[in-house]
Amino acid sequence: MKVGLSSYSLVRLIRDEEMTILDAVDWVAENGGEHMEIVPFGFTLVDHFALADQVKERAAEKGIELSCYSILANLLHEDDAAYEEEVARIKEHVDVANRLGVKLMRHDVTAFRMTPDEMTIHHFNDFLPRIVEGSQRIADYAAQYGITTTIENHGFSVQQSDRVQTVIRAVDRENFRSTLDVGNFLCADEDPLVGVRKNLPLTVNVHFKDFYIRPFYENPGGGAWIRTVNENYLRGAIVGHGDIPIRQVIRLIKDSGYDGYLTIEFEGMEHPFEGSKIGMDNVRRFWNEAPEKESSTQSV
Repeated sequence: MKVGLSSYSLVRLIRDEEMTILDAVDWVAENGGEHMEIVPFGFTLVDHFALADQVKERAAEKGIELSCYSILANLLHEDDAAYEEEVARIKEHVDVANRLGVKLMRHDVTAFRMTPDEMTIHHFNDFLPRIVEGSQRIADYAAQYGITTTIENHGFSVQQSDRVQTVIRAVDRENFRSTLDVGNFLCADEDPLVGVRKNLPLTVNVHFKDFYIRPFYENPGGGAWIRTVNENYLRGAIVGHGDIPIRQVIRLIKDSGYDGYLTIEFEGMEHPFEGSKIGMDNVRRFWNEAPEKESSTQSV
């Protein structure tokens, strides 16, 4: 088990040019992180290979593993030319992941912002063949580098655990699995404990985030609130401070035998340094406090 940070947690500072992605690597190393996920928001690597090489070198110097490379993507294109262009674009990012030396890459399969009609099971079923074909082609391309591509419960249309499982099983590639985000199930109003437990068998990477949760009939007022599929309210919290039962989530993950990367994604209103540091510390502490799974066999 290794605790680390997604560069997305520091995106406000990167976009405001208060720090660079290289500074972010330094910060993670100086604040107890063991690995870092690279999410190219606020900077670009696909057309800036020199920076990709610098990130890889800086991480090696600081003793930080680069765990995953994650990008937005959208395979829900009816137009064939647009669809082919998107598949080709994602493959270019696979090349970047290989250049960074990572063995895990997450790509979305739908746009993040969607209309209510586009979040329905009917829309998902209509576009499932496109999602599956594109994901197969990308996974096959990534296989030459020994990279496992992943789909995250992310983007409203493919956020529920059953839909994630449907895609993974239909793609049917050994190197296509799940990046499991413990908080994102809430965006589709699914209980995180249910979603985590159902998708753990297909998981090769785990994201930790936390949310404050308010029902649709209790408008919480100002702040960085988002609305779920059913119009409930969510606001990013420091991991361990919000309403998700993080300790029980960790118990489920630990009991499953998972021993890979635990990546904090901070999306709260606090300063990113504070939220990211406390989040990493909490996940490590909760993991260490969680009891080991009891043996299912008893001596007689």
